Amino acid sequence: MANGRQATAKRMKMAERAQQLMNLHFPNIDPSFIWHRKTNDGFTTIPRTLPIVMNAIDAQSKGQPAGHALFCLWARSPDNPVITIENPATFAGEAGFIGERATDTWRKRMKRLRELTMIMTKPGASGEFHYVMLLNPNAGLEWMRNHGLVQDGIYGRFIERLMEVGAYGEIEAVHQCWANHQAAQTAAAAAAQAASPQSAAPAETTAT
Repeated sequence: MANGRQATAKRMKMAERAQQLMNLHFPNIDPSFIWHRKTNDGFTTIPRTLPIVMNAIDAQSKGQPAGHALFCLWARSPDNPVITIENPATFAGEAGFIGERATDTWRKRMKRLRELTMIMTKPGASGEFHYVMLLNPNAGLEWMRNHGLVQDGIYGRFIERLMEVGAYGEIEAVHQCWANHQAAQTAAAAAAQAASPQSAAPAETTAT
């Protein structure tokens, strides 16, 4: 709770400073040219680390960079992790893919995002990616790092940014999840071994 309050206070101070800087350096901007989520329509919430995550994704999908495709999914998110894709061509177009093979190109990017644990998918009326669940990109990037898929430079910037926004605890939670999963697997294996007929059978004795 203390960390949460500190992060909130830090965000408020940053917002106040930004407002002061705007008043000082850009005092005569017409309000119609200012976008603010509390007064403008058409917004969603995205992780502040997303640009760095996109860089990491693109570095692991050279020739088929998928970072922007992920951003387009987040931009379509209704502040809920599940997106229903009725028309893949719309998403392909927003991701910048044009031409006859635009949707096929987009699907390749989506497969790569799924491989990198950035999304989960279920098929539906529109095909393989009808239902998409956005996973926490911070957890996804940590999974990539754990599998040797993130360069040191990108990972260093990622960790610095996490600490800046007060989200480093998410990485600790990911490692705890993995530890719990490993412990459950170990316990299940031990229980299966103890219950196996071979382990339960009495040892054979040799007559003398």
